[in-house]
Amino acid sequence: MTGPRAGADEAAHRPRRVRLPGFVRDEDVGLGDVVKRATSTVGIRPCGGCERRAAALNRWVAFTSKGK
Repeated sequence: MTGPRAGADEAAHRPRRVRLPGFVRDEDVGLGDVVKRATSTVGIRPCGGCERRAAALNRWVAFTSKGK
């Protein structure tokens, strides 16, 4: 695809990067992984829907310690 929409479609598939220097150590952490870890900690068991939700959230937002 060419034209002004080509860049918008490509940007829609990459997660938005949020820089949190003290929170993330070496590699990126997706929002879905953060939610999964928090719910697991309080005793909520994951199901198939939880995995799909985590994957969707990871596609939307990723926490990073580096300015990528």
